[in-house]
Amino acid sequence: MTPADELLHRIETTPQLAALLVWPGDFDIERRDPVEELSLPSGLSLTAIAGDASGGTYFLCGPAGTTRPVLFADSEGQATLMAADLVEAITLIAAHPYWRDLLHGHSADEMEEMMSEDDPDYPVARAELISLLGVTPPSAEEAVARLRAAASRTVPDFLPVALHEEGESQYELM
Repeated sequence: MTPADELLHRIETTPQLAALLVWPGDFDIERRDPVEELSLPSGLSLTAIAGDASGGTYFLCGPAGTTRPVLFADSEGQATLMAADLVEAITLIAAHPYWRDLLHGHSADEMEEMMSEDDPDYPVARAELISLLGVTPPSAEEAVARLRAAASRTVPDFLPVALHEEGESQYELM
């Protein structure tokens, strides 16, 4: 079993961990049904592992038993590789649940303040999630660097194609 497989199994069998990933992480293993059927130009398989509250889906790319990058596809036709593997993805989600905002140039300080204002329990829940995972959270700068490195590998092989009855449509890079 790979470290990613072990982590996914741990999330699936630890209700407290799964709940903390839902909030504040917006990574819900109960939401595994993607909005639409997707395929990758590379031909690698996609395995839906979680969804977010807005209809986006997290996928592992490639066959089980290998190191599989994590693709996030939103419900609006945009996608990006967000991590080299599930361990990195969960670490980034736990440390920076607003990871998409970081990719769009928002500062971590701004996002932390906004999350804390929206819910005063956020800092405690985030710390509990990080502790339960036993990970060292990357700094905002390191997180942005990792996210950009993963995103830079999206095109062409990992930018999904939606399969419809009328034909196919290419997703856009997030």
